[in-house]
Amino acid sequence: MKKLITGNEGIAYGALAAGVKVVVGYPGTPSTGAIASLLMMDLPDTHVEWSTNEKVAVDIAAGVHWGGHRVLCGMKMSGVNVALDSILSIAYSGGDGGMVIYVADDPGASAGMCEQDSRTFAVMCDMPMLEPTTIAECISLTKYAFELSEEIKGPVYVRLTGALSNSFGEVELPEIAPVSKADALLIRDIQRFTKAGAVITTTQHRDLIARLAKAGELVEAKGLNLLKMGKKGGLGIIANGLVANYLKEAFEIAKDQGVKASDFSVLELRVSYPFAATEAEKLLKHCSDILVLEELEPVIEKDLYVLAQKLGFKGKIVGKMDGTLSRIGEYGIADVMTGLSKALGIDIPVDLYKSDTQAEALAAARPITTCAGCPHRGTYMAINNAIRKLRLKQKDVIVNGDIGCTILGMNEPFNTIWNEISMGASIGLAQGFNYAGVKTPAIATIGDSTFFHAGIPPLVNAIQHNANITVIIMDNRWTAMTGMQINPGSPCSEHGKDYVEVDIANIIPALGVKNFFEIDPFDLEHATETIRYALTLDGVKVVLARQECAIMSVHHTPRGSQRLLHVVEENCNRCKLCVMITGCSALTLGEKVVHVDHDLCTECGLCLQTCNRDALEFIQVK
Repeated sequence: MKKLITGNEGIAYGALAAGVKVVVGYPGTPSTGAIASLLMMDLPDTHVEWSTNEKVAVDIAAGVHWGGHRVLCGMKMSGVNVALDSILSIAYSGGDGGMVIYVADDPGASAGMCEQDSRTFAVMCDMPMLEPTTIAECISLTKYAFELSEEIKGPVYVRLTGALSNSFGEVELPEIAPVSKADALLIRDIQRFTKAGAVITTTQHRDLIARLAKAGELVEAKGLNLLKMGKKGGLGIIANGLVANYLKEAFEIAKDQGVKASDFSVLELRVSYPFAATEAEKLLKHCSDILVLEELEPVIEKDLYVLAQKLGFKGKIVGKMDGTLSRIGEYGIADVMTGLSKALGIDIPVDLYKSDTQAEALAAARPITTCAGCPHRGTYMAINNAIRKLRLKQKDVIVNGDIGCTILGMNEPFNTIWNEISMGASIGLAQGFNYAGVKTPAIATIGDSTFFHAGIPPLVNAIQHNANITVIIMDNRWTAMTGMQINPGSPCSEHGKDYVEVDIANIIPALGVKNFFEIDPFDLEHATETIRYALTLDGVKVVLARQECAIMSVHHTPRGSQRLLHVVEENCNRCKLCVMITGCSALTLGEKVVHVDHDLCTECGLCLQTCNRDALEFIQVK
């Protein structure tokens, strides 16, 4: 059966075609869609979950790997940072079941976080990395990754970039393979599964290097890297991942300049690590010059330079290291044509194919802000109000941000949040500012999913050292920024499985926090006073701001029996106070009064609490 699917879904179907027994991971754009699609399927023999964080997911995956069964672990590039400690150790030990780590990189940083290249982690871990170029290959290479993992007895990476993970393509869906019902392996091998001593670790390292070499032999035998030889002495081109598809388009465009695709020798890499040395050597011996097309870091290009030096190659290598192409951003047709133009020494017009088109230049700028009815809106407003009530200037109080929806407080109209580092870092950062001697209150804001992910250890650290900080946990009960995935604190009724809900309100006192407060972000006066009071106390203070995400809460509010926000026209003078303070997208300025968009409004009441003229009120609707 044919179906239109994304690259993320291709990863999911590839895992199902391999008979995957367990799927774990943590949501992170652009990788989220793989596990999200599996959670929507009826898979009685496959366990699928969103884990607390990426390291937890990888550790679970290791148990399945060591137990002799197939497991997929999914995350974005930043998640590899979190899990790397475990990944490297697991790579050293290896395992018997197929273990595939799916990572989606984000050239262009369209989904936030650092523009890192996960191929460098493959090099660090001496782990094979497969890179599909099409939606169909997302399926076939993921399926093969499990086979490769079991052949070399070690984990294997599969890497996509955002452009492919979110692209659609019509493909033939594979058959879902039966999940193995075999008993789990129990192999008691201390020499293999511990790192207790130099002899054990160096032996494992030797085995790891041998596994990588074997992977290279298997990949070469299977012919995954496609080498097509062109004219002797002509230009050779190496391209990996989605860039290989752009090359084909560039050839078509450049025909008017006399460029013939058949003249070129092209090596399309489906495996970015280990380096395809055999194919690259053929290219170097056959071609006068080489063009290397790869997004982000010059991983392939550096290996090519080393091989070229060994072979005494006299031609030029065009890529990043000669300054032709950039290490920043997502590649497109224009980048490929720029490389061709430099390598061939001809003028190929590229301006028409650059991403900064006239249409994009004319597009209206849109502020990045919270949704209408978002409870975080009330928390930002309460923080700002509390700072003012303490007679402090907002510009002098550093409110540390964290990953997720909470960081939107950095924008207008709040201007509350100052910074962000990584998951859970806001609490340690506040402690650092406190130690640095900052005189104003040290505040950390963090979402509920991020708190579960990585916020508990720094809070424990702050408690142990009695740091003078205020932590505001903004609990909307969902991992909202990446698409409303569940986390340990999400409502059990929404999980669809036999989960146990973990209540943050039980965790904080159990850690020994004496100054613990709960607030409703929609009760602006109480929230403001509570935060103001907390900021006057010494030691660790934790404020739990709790209201469900507006997008999810509408599912629980029956339409037709709710209140509606009403504008009292004779009282409204269009002062814009409600619009400017809340920044709510449900409020706009009409010709005579403020207009309320009831399709967006969730009746949170924050705007009503900012109006000084009683121009807003709730009316009951039957």
